[in-house]
Amino acid sequence: MANPSPADTTPTATSATTNPPAATSPTTNPPASTFPARPAAPRTLLLAQLCNSVGDGAFYVTSALYFTGVVGLSAGQVGAGLAVAWAVGSTAGVALGTLADRRGPRGTSVLLALVTAAAVAAFLLIDSFPAFLAAATLYASAQSGLAAARQALLAGLVAPEARTAVLARLQAVLNAGLAVGAALGGLALYAGTRGAYLAVLALDAGGFLLCALLLGRLPAPAPLPAVPGRGGSGTAVLRDRPYVVLALLNALLLLRMPVLSLALPLWIAQRTAAPGWTVSALFVLNTTAVTLFQVRAARSVTDLDSAAGAVRGAGAVLFAACAVFAATALPGLGAGTAVTVLVLGSVLLVVAEMRHSAGAWQLGLGLAPADRVGQYQGFYGAGVPVARTLGPLVVTTLLVGGGPAGWLLLGGVFALAAAATGPAARWAARTRPLPEAPSAVSSAAGRP
Repeated sequence: MANPSPADTTPTATSATTNPPAATSPTTNPPASTFPARPAAPRTLLLAQLCNSVGDGAFYVTSALYFTGVVGLSAGQVGAGLAVAWAVGSTAGVALGTLADRRGPRGTSVLLALVTAAAVAAFLLIDSFPAFLAAATLYASAQSGLAAARQALLAGLVAPEARTAVLARLQAVLNAGLAVGAALGGLALYAGTRGAYLAVLALDAGGFLLCALLLGRLPAPAPLPAVPGRGGSGTAVLRDRPYVVLALLNALLLLRMPVLSLALPLWIAQRTAAPGWTVSALFVLNTTAVTLFQVRAARSVTDLDSAAGAVRGAGAVLFAACAVFAATALPGLGAGTAVTVLVLGSVLLVVAEMRHSAGAWQLGLGLAPADRVGQYQGFYGAGVPVARTLGPLVVTTLLVGGGPAGWLLLGGVFALAAAATGPAARWAARTRPLPEAPSAVSSAAGRP
């Protein structure tokens, strides 16, 4: 599945009064001409992404059985522990992103990749719920911070107009790595031994070590000092009201993440005549499509206008996908017809996923002040852990409990959030003189 932040991967309060100085500072993203030619930087970022995504893919498919079958935790303990861990991690991502802004994104990325490797290695040693909770919290915090730091690193090495294209390639590599890792994890599941599970954890930890080594070979963008007049707060993003609204809308759209991994498997089993293998087929369809077509889907997203349009279109397609999935519960629908309809819905889902990802990357990076990219990306990226923790509860309640009407309600939420993204982006653009802002504002106001 595509994640909105391929750097790893993975909503809070705001001021009720005025926009902060950060939103009105004359500092903007540096023009493309200030970026030195670094053709090797994207390739190194791609290799780093591949190294840790293979291990992650193996970890994702085996972790639940390892924690319950080998460590001896209950399913409830695993679920509660991960919810707490990602809640803490989403908050830590903002602070660690600020660290990347002030201390430099390369060094911070390397440090957090090493910490993530240590957290994964700690899973090898846990034998109780408190130990699991501590290791999972360290893992989630390091992953959230690493995602923000790597976005800041990319912003320091890649010219603004090329970032979405690079992120699209990173997303394609991410999905390819996850697919390879999932296959390796399947071998561990087939073996079913403690040694096989421990080998998966060692693979994942080693992947993050290689990732740290590769990131350390990149040029080091200079740490950006705080711009005078903005203050030194590490939570300035929380006072940037338009950006907070944009991040909240993106978090709503990210509720699509558990649709494929959780909602559809339950829906297929309980509400349709489709065979069980359909779940696997739809997952393969999704990951293959993202690997092959994410770069093409992002090619037309180059500024705030095209990004907002991509997200708006994604919302409409998500609504259509939800309506198609709802139709699979119609009485008298045979197995073959149900599979065909599910495939159609899954095609719509992955098209929307790729377009939303491309638009979200452009908006999240394009509207972040140049001296606070890490902090802003830490906040914007918090939508991923929120979707991972709250999404399953929301989606299963709506779809398993609500039936076809639940699908339509979820689709309506997607469409409304996507439609509101354009106005939110234009509001944000009006509060900061970014290169894309004149185009975005003029298109909204009808003036040159």
